[in-house]
Amino acid sequence: MTASTECEREFVVRGELGLHARPAGRFVSLSGRFRSQVQVGRGDEWVSGHSVLSLLSLAATQGTRLRVRAIGEDAREAVEALGRLIESLGTSPEDGDLGAGV
Repeated sequence: MTASTECEREFVVRGELGLHARPAGRFVSLSGRFRSQVQVGRGDEWVSGHSVLSLLSLAATQGTRLRVRAIGEDAREAVEALGRLIESLGTSPEDGDLGAGV
């Protein structure tokens, strides 16, 4: 049995449209691939990384700093993958504001 670990990092929303419904759905879909529990924070507010509506409540526009925290066996991998998604929003011409390669 592997011990549960915690990982947390800060990322910046780079996409012009911010974290709107479609990329929030991508985030939730990706977070569901990990065994870890995922939370996303803005300032003092933390929400579930497994809920589109919760993510939208953060009103993360371009330039917003979000913290991603995961607790579980694959916490580090979850935070890295989800952070890449947050920072790739709007940077890939083939998928617009959805995030590259996810």
